[in-house]
Amino acid sequence: MSHLARLVTVVAAAVLTLLVARPAPVEAQFIKKLKRTAQNAAESEVLRKVDQTVRASVRCALDDPACINAAKERGDEVVLVDEGGQVVDEKTAEQRAALKPGEGAWANYDFVPGDTVLFADDFSTDNIGDFPRRFELIEGNFELVDWQGVRLLRATADGSFRITLPEVLPERFTIEFDAMLKHGNSWIRVTSAPYYFGPNRGAYAGSAIDLRAVRAGLFPIKDQGPKIETQIGGNRMTETLVPVRIMADGDYMKVYIGEKRVVNAPNAVFPRTNTLYVGFDWALEDEPLFIGPIRVAAGGRDLYDRLARDGRVATQGIYFSTSSDRLRPESTPTLTAIATMLTEHPTLTLRIEGHTDATGDEATNQALSARRAASVREWLVESAGIAPGRLTAAGLGESKPVGSNDTPEGRQQNRRVELVRVEG
Repeated sequence: MSHLARLVTVVAAAVLTLLVARPAPVEAQFIKKLKRTAQNAAESEVLRKVDQTVRASVRCALDDPACINAAKERGDEVVLVDEGGQVVDEKTAEQRAALKPGEGAWANYDFVPGDTVLFADDFSTDNIGDFPRRFELIEGNFELVDWQGVRLLRATADGSFRITLPEVLPERFTIEFDAMLKHGNSWIRVTSAPYYFGPNRGAYAGSAIDLRAVRAGLFPIKDQGPKIETQIGGNRMTETLVPVRIMADGDYMKVYIGEKRVVNAPNAVFPRTNTLYVGFDWALEDEPLFIGPIRVAAGGRDLYDRLARDGRVATQGIYFSTSSDRLRPESTPTLTAIATMLTEHPTLTLRIEGHTDATGDEATNQALSARRAASVREWLVESAGIAPGRLTAAGLGESKPVGSNDTPEGRQQNRRVELVRVEG
């Protein structure tokens, strides 16, 4: 029995006892007061319970200080959640907040996203309940849903769709998306040409990226390429939204689930086409599959080569917490690459520039970009031992776009950290 129910029961019993005793007029006034007191107490308890419920519903990502601070200023309780929307206890939040690039499980993480965005879709221009306009449905039942503030494509029946790219995939490319597979037998498969998908099924020979609830790997089609399976452990992908990252350099292909590398194949067969196929199996109405915003990018040349050629180079692999200048641990490989470049070229001096897209307030973007540039400089000085005099930091906010802020691809390109060579 709840505290509220017990309170009402006790008060009701006391009032009933007094009524049975046939009170005198003075006692009747006392009973009226007692009734009002009981009613007020019950109402106060209800309000307290409602207030607790409302306050407990204020959910903030553990790396979103803007949400946390705003909630605290309103006097609301804050429930911290991770990137998958799962509630995080205070101890875990402290551990996550203390984790820096190069530490913990992320120390061996070596995914670096491509620097030229070929395709990006965060579903922001589509209606909830629709199928994304920029995808082409082959078969199945899909709809866009809002899941804890993030737009996801939900599959409730087996099916597939294709993404047409503006050009053929280059030798070096990356694919990024988030996924959740609620059923233990579910899988998502990614290929560059039809296999299970559409009228040409069976005509494709090569490798497919195979993502399942408890394992992931590389699946050879018609015996083309190696077969690799890695256990993920703990049914992780059934419980929360998990980042999936694919990186290819010629026939060398790597796949990551969160911070864990699950494929490391030097002889993958992934034909270069201008189409990506994504297929789903074991998608059920009560145990659907989810896939999050998708980004496909072409890999760039070596950092120093581009810097020497152009005098500046944009990086897409430095990640920050939401609305924050805190470096996320998956920034490790890009930060390490910059540090290595500076170590190998001891006369090189850099200006680190922070850039944003045009979403939000211009002054806020300007200030945030300056803090983020300063955070990169601080990491290179304190963690990599680069001499402070070789690095300066500047925030340019949304003032120097390299793409249109009206498209997902353009906004992705505009959110960047640039390294500029300083002469002399």
